[in-house]
Amino acid sequence: MRTDDLIDALAADAGPAPGLAPRRRLGVTLVGGGLVALLMVLTWLRMRPDLSEAMRGGMFWTKAVYTGLLGLGGYLAIERLGRPAGSGRRGWMLAGAALGLFILAGTIQMMTSPSILVAMHLMRGHSWHVCSVNILALGIPMLALGLWAVRGMAPTRPAQAGFAMGLFAGGAAATIYGLHCPENTFTFVALWYSLGVLLVAALGALLGRWALRW
Repeated sequence: MRTDDLIDALAADAGPAPGLAPRRRLGVTLVGGGLVALLMVLTWLRMRPDLSEAMRGGMFWTKAVYTGLLGLGGYLAIERLGRPAGSGRRGWMLAGAALGLFILAGTIQMMTSPSILVAMHLMRGHSWHVCSVNILALGIPMLALGLWAVRGMAPTRPAQAGFAMGLFAGGAAATIYGLHCPENTFTFVALWYSLGVLLVAALGALLGRWALRW
């Protein structure tokens, strides 16, 4: 029997972790990490000057719903993976569905554009070279706080738990990043916002293998 299988078997025999503790830990992580990300936007990136006008448009909220769903998928996954022998399937399905729908919308928007120049603009926008990196930077504090919080839970799949925590942090960071970013096309968001969130998730998986191993 492999070591991971033995850990899963022992964890299953031990019974579930207390139901409220993981949610409380993740709630503190969201508030703490979200406040740090917001402070970084306010002092480093700055709020977009047309924020009040943008908030009256549909795309601002569409972006927020999309990135919020990615973060919610990560939350649902880590809330279960933080328990002995837990499965993140429900969270993976939600995040995967949101990602797939947005990629489809972005692809349709680009393919129906009137010219190749317009299609390239839809994809690149004005900030393609910094968008994903900025989301990664905003997500790292919440990821670090989250990994510390998950260490006090009972994850038995450290890489998956780290990925889920990164998805949670990345989705929250991307949502807050929308307060700064003026990009408003499905194509841009599907590519660069998604990449930024997945970078945080990938970093979480790498760190989780070390930080969350029993």
